[in-house]
Amino acid sequence: MTELAATLAAGAVVGLALGGLGGGGSMLAVPALIYLLGFSPAHATTASLPIVAATSLTGLFAHARAGRVRWRSGALFAAAGLP
Repeated sequence: MTELAATLAAGAVVGLALGGLGGGGSMLAVPALIYLLGFSPAHATTASLPIVAATSLTGLFAHARAGRVRWRSGALFAAAGLP
């Protein structure tokens, strides 16, 4: 039960950081996975990707419904950052 509490607390902190700052979730998720849940660094880095992606997409959908997303700017930023 202690591991579940640590997982929920870490998830709340990462979610609040992503929601409040708009980024930086993996900087918090990776250490939480390593030190609180005992993941290896390679597994923690891999696991943080879908965790942060899911959290970010949730925020994107909420802002898109409210009309606060600049799709063109986002697409240009993504195109520049992907390569």
